[in-house]
Amino acid sequence: MLIVDDCRLSYPGFEAAYTLEAPAGAMLAVVGPSGGGKTTLLSLIAGFETPYRGRLSFAGEDLLPLAPAERPVAMMFQDNNLFAHLTAAQNVGLGIRPSLRLAPEDRARVTEALAAVDLAGLEARRPEALSGGQRQRVALARALVSKKPLLLLDEPFGALDPGLRREMIAIVDALRRARGITVLITIHTPEDVVDRADVLAFVADGRVIVQDAPRAALDAARDPRIAAFVGHGAHANT
Repeated sequence: MLIVDDCRLSYPGFEAAYTLEAPAGAMLAVVGPSGGGKTTLLSLIAGFETPYRGRLSFAGEDLLPLAPAERPVAMMFQDNNLFAHLTAAQNVGLGIRPSLRLAPEDRARVTEALAAVDLAGLEARRPEALSGGQRQRVALARALVSKKPLLLLDEPFGALDPGLRREMIAIVDALRRARGITVLITIHTPEDVVDRADVLAFVADGRVIVQDAPRAALDAARDPRIAAFVGHGAHANT
């Protein structure tokens, strides 16, 4: 289980205090307004932000003393950060060894990761020869190839059209079930994950306002911030 217990961060004009739990092997969707603290929450778990108080653990291990590279965490951002001069296989290989000095077993892992995201046979293509959805799949394969048990996805599919977005979420869902990994995904379109996520956390003003089963968490009567968010989302999708 991932446990975030009263982790507090302070910035000029913004104070965050997070308390959150994600069961092992679950998909937890993090939704909320822009600027509400969703990315900061993931950065805290990944080790890019350091709280001045609180407790953070995964599978019983205290994560706070660990550097980002030492944490059992893989992270994928909305900007896929692929290197244009490298092939799909080489971009994925960076997730194993930044030097790209890959042993045969490493290359096998790269091939396996690309196949897992339905990109078998496209190993030699560079990003310019891939569609937007395929580039996001390469980035996802790079996150998966590390075999870290906790996967953080920060608005990874926001630039894709609704059909591709849901397809990518379905791939993530299938992979986390097959591999037993825990997934936290920030997303502006909760309707894309409401039937796949086990838990949904609504984050606003640097706080986890509610954490519950997805449909219960989005009950607009709970909090005016949730009502405003859900109402805006419903209007935007009409």
